[in-house]
Amino acid sequence: MDRAEKREMVTTLNSVFSNSGAIVVAHYSGLTVAQMQTLRRQMRAAGASVKVAKNRLAKIALDGTDVAHIGSLLTGPTILAYSEDPVAAPKVAVEFAKGHEKFVILGGAMGATSLNPDGVKALATLPSLDELRGKLVGLIQAPATKLAQLSTAPAAKLARVFGAYAKRDEAA
Repeated sequence: MDRAEKREMVTTLNSVFSNSGAIVVAHYSGLTVAQMQTLRRQMRAAGASVKVAKNRLAKIALDGTDVAHIGSLLTGPTILAYSEDPVAAPKVAVEFAKGHEKFVILGGAMGATSLNPDGVKALATLPSLDELRGKLVGLIQAPATKLAQLSTAPAAKLARVFGAYAKRDEAA
């Protein structure tokens, strides 16, 4: 890498560190290329991304960001998984780590909050933003549906009573 590429990488990483909802740092030594492609595909499907960067450049990019405290995790062959949704990257990383023992989660960050491996796992168990939005919409719609059912119920009962009287009069 020449200096211009390094500057561009530092700028890109700084943007990632500044704009991410959650960042997961993990060791990936021993994973095959196919396994890495699988991880990238799963992350992309969840709305997250994966980046392998030189630790020295990543530490430079951390300066001035809220997540600067993860610099101590950047030792050895590390991978950065990040997403705007605070749950997406941790969820995929933890799920991937269950099936691949060579993928070891070191920790991460959610904003200014530092996360140890257990913190990343706890974050992965939370529902995603889309799931929470769905639940909220369901809760908001439920009372409206009940009101609509209650307001139409008396009219339906009256119609059945009138129908019964009409049939009785026809039979007589």
